[in-house]
Amino acid sequence: MAPTNGVVNGVVPRSNKMHSKVVIIGSGPAGHTAAIYLARANLEPVLFEGFMANGFAAGGQLTTTTDIENFPGFPSGILGPELMDKFRSQSLRFGTKIITETVAKVDLSARPFRYWREFQEDQEPETADTIIIATGASAKRLGLKGEETYWQSGISACAVCDGAVPIFRNKPLAVIGGGDSAAEEATYLTKYGSHVYVLVRRSDLRASKIMAKRLQNHPKVTILWNTVASECKGDGDLLNGLVIRNVVTGEEKDLQVNGLFYAIGHEPATAIVRNQLQTDSEGYIVTVPGTTQTSVKGVFAAGDVQDK
Repeated sequence: MAPTNGVVNGVVPRSNKMHSKVVIIGSGPAGHTAAIYLARANLEPVLFEGFMANGFAAGGQLTTTTDIENFPGFPSGILGPELMDKFRSQSLRFGTKIITETVAKVDLSARPFRYWREFQEDQEPETADTIIIATGASAKRLGLKGEETYWQSGISACAVCDGAVPIFRNKPLAVIGGGDSAAEEATYLTKYGSHVYVLVRRSDLRASKIMAKRLQNHPKVTILWNTVASECKGDGDLLNGLVIRNVVTGEEKDLQVNGLFYAIGHEPATAIVRNQLQTDSEGYIVTVPGTTQTSVKGVFAAGDVQDK
């Protein structure tokens, strides 16, 4: 249940600490886009960019990305952190108040909504007439040996974002996963890599029949059935191989690849609103079709937190 202390006859008093018209929780592209539009409309938004919230620095997932080549306006590409700095500067330019702290708890049971900053949960809350949840999602990882060393140095969770990067061009690549996302990413990567290996833990694909057939018939794709990765290897700077294991026979061997792409899903950062907003079976916030309105009037969700 959401906290109810301080609510009198269904009415929440405005905070003596800080009351805002709109509070945005999250600092990725969705959060800053909302901030820019709201600030230009003189709604004086307050954006909490978080301090390593959800394991990311302010700016979200893009701060862990190197070259971004598919964002309009940057024909030569742009670094992820640099792009997010530009988003932030634009938000500030129009009057967004940015706070480098993490919102740890919210109460969406009555308006104005109440929220507490991290390490201040036992203090008086702050309030807002409207809250936008833009906390994003993070790619699921496997925790392989060497994974941390080569994350974004040969390991990625987004083929469309990173597949065209020079370190992957004309090199053997690997994709982990057996669903439609894995099939799509592997097919996409054949445009750039010399060959693509798809590691599937089971003896069949979970992907739709048409996607599975397309993948199995592609001349640049080899599916390694009943296979998992157990270690990521490299030269200390870039990935150059995997140790793979057959889960049926237990046999291990090396696989030379210069890129590894995870296609095993994402984890939405919705713990803060769990049991207060409607979410789907995977934890993504459910919104009214065609809008960003959540199940609670006055609370909106934008970006990866509601978009699979």
